Amino acid sequence: MSVTEPVIRFCGVRKSYDEAGRPHVVLSDVNLELPGGCCIAVLGRSGSGKSTLLNLVAGIDEPDHGEVVVAGVPVTRLPDRERTLFRRHAIGFVYQFFNLIPTLSVLENVRLPLDLTGRGAGASMAALAVLDRVGLADRAGSFPDRLSGGEQQRVAIARALAAEPRIVLADEPTGNLDAETGERIMALLLSLTRDRGRTLLVATHSRTVAAAADVVLRIEDGRVAPVAVRGVAEASSS
Repeated sequence: MSVTEPVIRFCGVRKSYDEAGRPHVVLSDVNLELPGGCCIAVLGRSGSGKSTLLNLVAGIDEPDHGEVVVAGVPVTRLPDRERTLFRRHAIGFVYQFFNLIPTLSVLENVRLPLDLTGRGAGASMAALAVLDRVGLADRAGSFPDRLSGGEQQRVAIARALAAEPRIVLADEPTGNLDAETGERIMALLLSLTRDRGRTLLVATHSRTVAAAADVVLRIEDGRVAPVAVRGVAEASSS
């Protein structure tokens, strides 16, 4: 696997939340470089900061101090509007509970990122093509409540990939599925990101998911450290 410059950098990042008037530190002085073009799994107990790490990469959350650089862009320095535009073009999202819009058809859900990025012309054809890649082109006119959980997650994956993002963030993508369906969904997600050289960052409790990743990180007591690196340039932290 060919891996270039680190695609994600955390430089002295601290993140806390207010709890009963006191700061609860979730991430503490994180210095981290993650390689591009691979799958990175983030392990940790509930509340350890896995989702926070993903939200910082996406620019949804802001650190108390420090800097997050994604694909060469200092996300923490961007004004709100530019951060939103960056997120729309560079990052795709897959969530545990799918987050499909119930009043939109499958096709409309998948073409939504294309509409938001201004790619109106040909958006339906592009959305249908990515639906075909997840095996659901025949359900394009259906609504989410007519699909199984596994099918809904496949639609969510198609939506995440529709705008051809460089980075895909997946927050417990198999957590709402049975084990067999979850394994199939994860295999599909890995295949569809690896075949285009995308970076996949997965927050998960699943050791099965972690076993399929190229880099495994663990968050504990606010610290982030790589615990496994397989066949890619070294991830580093301090």
